[in-house]
Amino acid sequence: MYQRILVPVEHSQYDDVILTHIRKLARACNDASIVLIHVADGWAARNINQLDLRESEEMKSDREYIEAIADSLEKDGFEAEAILAGGDPAKEIAACGQRESCDLIAMATHGHRGIADVIHGSVASELRHITTIPVLMLRANPGQSPSAPRPAS
Repeated sequence: MYQRILVPVEHSQYDDVILTHIRKLARACNDASIVLIHVADGWAARNINQLDLRESEEMKSDREYIEAIADSLEKDGFEAEAILAGGDPAKEIAACGQRESCDLIAMATHGHRGIADVIHGSVASELRHITTIPVLMLRANPGQSPSAPRPAS
């Protein structure tokens, strides 16, 4: 089914939810490879190439974080890569999906609605409009097990 899955991580509790799901999905897809991406979007990250800047402490921490996840996946038998990008998250994720020949983008969403979506933005919403790669969006509740039933709202 899927051979190469792109997983955007944001260095938060939401990552555990999508990573738990992706481990199962990748196994079910005959051990699909996993490409992790974190898009740093601070000032230094957005201008690192144009201004020939060094990585900020935040970017160094982000790099260590995604490399640790990739190492953990590899220890569990998955083929995994870690990519740190800088800039607009949706655009960087879409470009990475194309560049890395991914056939699925799987991401956790926060579930913002209405005005909260306008205030906080929605990478998932923007991404689904600019990519032609299928996007799996898993609504995450970091305080709850990914397989636990969610209360009706």
